[in-house]
Amino acid sequence: MSIGDRRVWTRLPREEVIKAVEFQNPARIPLVNARWWGEGLHGQYGERLRDLDCYPEDAVTLWCSPFNAEKMGLSWDWRRGGAHDAHCVIDDWAKLDEFIAKLPDPEQDPQFDKLAEQAQRYHAEDCYILFGWWGLFFEQPWGIRGMQNLMMDYYTEPERVHQLHDALCNQYCGYIRRAIRELQPDGFWTSDDLGHQTQLMMNPAIFRSMIKPYYARVHKLLDEHGLHFWLHSCGKNTEVLDDLIEVGVDVFHPVQKGTMDELRVAQEFGGRIAFLAGIDVQHTLQEQDPDGVRAEVRFLIDTFDRPDGGLCLAAGNGIVAGTPFENIEAFLDEALRYGEQHRRRFL
Repeated sequence: MSIGDRRVWTRLPREEVIKAVEFQNPARIPLVNARWWGEGLHGQYGERLRDLDCYPEDAVTLWCSPFNAEKMGLSWDWRRGGAHDAHCVIDDWAKLDEFIAKLPDPEQDPQFDKLAEQAQRYHAEDCYILFGWWGLFFEQPWGIRGMQNLMMDYYTEPERVHQLHDALCNQYCGYIRRAIRELQPDGFWTSDDLGHQTQLMMNPAIFRSMIKPYYARVHKLLDEHGLHFWLHSCGKNTEVLDDLIEVGVDVFHPVQKGTMDELRVAQEFGGRIAFLAGIDVQHTLQEQDPDGVRAEVRFLIDTFDRPDGGLCLAAGNGIVAGTPFENIEAFLDEALRYGEQHRRRFL
């Protein structure tokens, strides 16, 4: 497809995204985090990526950070690893009380000054607005305690884990309350990579006792103010999808290919939770030709879209260097063209 052949699409108004999430017959399938440029992609393609601006993002995100351990003034030096799961802020639970006491006050956080300006512009453009951050009650704690420590803590220090989770939950809810008041978002976006390639990161019983109650507390606040709960979780999460539905997650991303059975998930859980189905960035976008990419997009739409909606489309994760440009464009183009065609059947 040449640049001149590209159709310029219009971003959906917020009400159409709401319809997709709430199973109310949207006009087309929204794209949310579809143009997710991951590691090295800008370095590979540079300004050429602007050619893809004709494909809309139908939701915008106001990104926030509920705390930054490096700026909390902690009285100890802590080990900073090269990756998130190599961090260990609290190497001794005796330091937990100070950590909790020095969490920032959401009401005094200057991040909201810039976010308010962005939110004003997005509201004027009638955008569906997400507010949130990466990491909730698994990813943030593993960055605080370190992955190996945390996995042991579930069994050896459950009371301390609950103390940490309770403090984080209070912190998160403080940021969400301020966002509701000052930014008026439509949904809350967050993540916890609960699974790996073959199973959950933890026993389901651990998830249900240590993490699930705090998801429920966050959802209670969101539900009181009419916000949707969007959760990104890589890996195989099928064992806890019922739990996520029970605690009020509205949209689940990405249903990772090769770890979760899309047909089974759609059949068993479709209609009870909306899916932000993510195209596979590990193999499909990297290894298929454009026709193969388009076929996969049609499969996702045929599998997850229901007569009343319940589907948005995304990249499964950041699209990284080495991905053929033509494949990225095939994904975006087919998502819109076939997505629109598919919705016409039900309107």
